[in-house]
Amino acid sequence: MKITILCSDPQHPINSYIQRWVEAQVGMHEIDIVQKKSQLRGGDILFLISCSEIINASDRAQYDACLVLHASDLPKGRGWSPHIWALVQGAEMITLSMLEAEDKVDSGRIWHKMHISVPKHALWDEVNHLLFTAEVDMIQYAIQNYALVTPQDHMETDQATYYSKRTPQDSRIDPYKSIQEQFDLIRVCDPNRFPAYFEYLGQRYILKLEKSNEK
Repeated sequence: MKITILCSDPQHPINSYIQRWVEAQVGMHEIDIVQKKSQLRGGDILFLISCSEIINASDRAQYDACLVLHASDLPKGRGWSPHIWALVQGAEMITLSMLEAEDKVDSGRIWHKMHISVPKHALWDEVNHLLFTAEVDMIQYAIQNYALVTPQDHMETDQATYYSKRTPQDSRIDPYKSIQEQFDLIRVCDPNRFPAYFEYLGQRYILKLEKSNEK
């Protein structure tokens, strides 16, 4: 098969997972990894992973299927960084949905869903590993079941919920609240890309959390 994976951010941590998967496919599929839609060459399947560009109908027409990976139980959790919002709100399980790309964001027909259990002690990198491993499995599922999938329409749109795009302000910690109260937020903040921080005595401090091997 001729496959394209478009991930807009070359620094996104999922890229290493994608690259390892692509290396394991040598001799089985022709796979392009691109960062811009101007690099699209057409083919069988286009996968959109953390894509920040608008992929319109003419772009999608270059492929037999154009699929988006979205970390929520659609139609609930449309929008940005849904699994982060859900974990901050106390969720212990997230859902990964694979759906067809459409002009209206996160509204296409569903190809497949996977449920991912996330331990309450899991930190940002462990959450990433669980999610990115599932996303690679989802890509593999789509390829293996390409001719067998019967896409499903969303449930009634009045059941849809939406998340806004996260900003640095959303990683702000309140120094006057306990760690326990804010642990779910602290643990999902990527210290390299979206670090947790707090302001105290006129200064801003970066907070980094990691597990100790000591008991």
